[in-house]
Amino acid sequence: MALLQRIFVSDKMQTDYSYELTAQTGEGFAPDFRPHYTPEEMLKLGVFEGKYLSDCTNEFPDSWFSDAKISDQPDVSLNYFAIKSRQPLDVWREKGWIYGPDPRGWFQWYCRYYLGRRLTEIDRIQIGRWKAFARHAGQVRANCYPGDVFCRPRQRQALLQWSYDPYI
Repeated sequence: MALLQRIFVSDKMQTDYSYELTAQTGEGFAPDFRPHYTPEEMLKLGVFEGKYLSDCTNEFPDSWFSDAKISDQPDVSLNYFAIKSRQPLDVWREKGWIYGPDPRGWFQWYCRYYLGRRLTEIDRIQIGRWKAFARHAGQVRANCYPGDVFCRPRQRQALLQWSYDPYI
């Protein structure tokens, strides 16, 4: 696989890290990984209280941030469903949900994967976690009337933050 580009990272959580893009942006996904939204769409809709990538905009395309809802401080009103639905990063670490070279977790992995970074073992783990998250869509379907977008807003926000359609 030919190297398309090397990305150098230096932000509050990671310095002296670089990675190769070996797939075209938005292409070459594993066949069982079909996210509903691109990272740019997720940032525009409002995820992670606007805080998630606020200090590492240099790593990703400028277009991702032109209409993104980001903030230096967590702001629940920036979430699409205007509801808190994230846990502190310390909880993610305690539960062992941080894998490989992505100290911010799944969404950081997805952003890098979307750009074209491929890390076989880490990709397998994160795609497995994404697939497992579909259970939340099943819970929304089982407990909400079709079209009732106000039912289970925390789970719907979480679905959006895992690139699932919250309007299932």
